[in-house]
Amino acid sequence: MNDDAASAVRVPRLRFPRAARLALTADFARVREEGRTVHGKMMMLGVLKNAAQSCARAGIVTSRKVGPAVVRNRVRRRLREIVRHDRAKFHDGMWLVIIAKVPASRVSFAVLREEWTQLAKRGGIFRE
Repeated sequence: MNDDAASAVRVPRLRFPRAARLALTADFARVREEGRTVHGKMMMLGVLKNAAQSCARAGIVTSRKVGPAVVRNRVRRRLREIVRHDRAKFHDGMWLVIIAKVPASRVSFAVLREEWTQLAKRGGIFRE
């Protein structure tokens, strides 16, 4: 394949950079207080439409109730991958907080992804 053909096909970068993450406790609290929450069986999704920000940001919470560290980290990695993959579909300026529930540790990636898609649609975070 020559360089012209490779440059003609533009594949979006599916990264999850630091600027796209919620990390401060105050940011999580703001989403909880000012945003709306959508509940599912395996996770809760907090959504705040924050027009001041240019890019969508997301944070993931897995408490000790979910399981030991190995399990919590696996759930967190799966949720981060789901968000990373769908980030290009988000409205600009959206802040998301995903709180994993205990059943999230017992289901497959596909089931988590299916619930995420349902919650995201109910939360109105995807561009149409």
